[in-house]
Amino acid sequence: MTTKPADARISQAEIKVIYDRMSKFYNLWARVAESMARQQALELADVKDGQSVLEVAVGTGLAFEEMVKRNAHGRNAGLDISEGMLSKAKQRLARSGKANYELKLGSAFDLPYPRESFDLLLNNYMFDLIPFEAMDRILQEFWRVLKPGGSLVLANMAAPTSWRDGFYEGVYHLAPRLMGGCRGVQMVARLVSQGFQIETQDYIRQFGFPSEVISAKKVSPKG
Repeated sequence: MTTKPADARISQAEIKVIYDRMSKFYNLWARVAESMARQQALELADVKDGQSVLEVAVGTGLAFEEMVKRNAHGRNAGLDISEGMLSKAKQRLARSGKANYELKLGSAFDLPYPRESFDLLLNNYMFDLIPFEAMDRILQEFWRVLKPGGSLVLANMAAPTSWRDGFYEGVYHLAPRLMGGCRGVQMVARLVSQGFQIETQDYIRQFGFPSEVISAKKVSPKG
């Protein structure tokens, strides 16, 4: 199946409002359609205790809680643009009884961390909300805050590769808000252009929803 990739049709300001509302039921959707890809992303992240790790677009904390458990003696930072999603993440982590983390409101376009701060950066289901023209700016921020040789793991709604995967893309074309603004994206070429080396690329289908999970390393020097 070959179709022209759809660009984002909802502004970032509206995305924030949509996900504030979606925070009340997001976990149900995540369990039904995203849990396999999110688990694969965690396994590829291979969090080591004592690392400095960051999750951008932490959502309701589904992956972040597990990262905190695995990194009991390290630094665990997470941020999200949605106050509603971040509130759910804070509630989840408070229930976990862990204290070795920080959660804050923030934007992927301007990460509030110094250069070369993190060994690992995890980012789930965010680039499928971002306009094509803005993606490189975010990847440059990811590159900036990662240490040399640091790991980046992404999971996103994937561009459909067959008619079986086209249902949700079709919904997006008709009514993007019903998809929470998500549409299929392909990130490999952009990652390479921004100084990352691809380690693995997996395609996962769950409940008919296609996801792409990519692990990469920061390798190329940038200005």
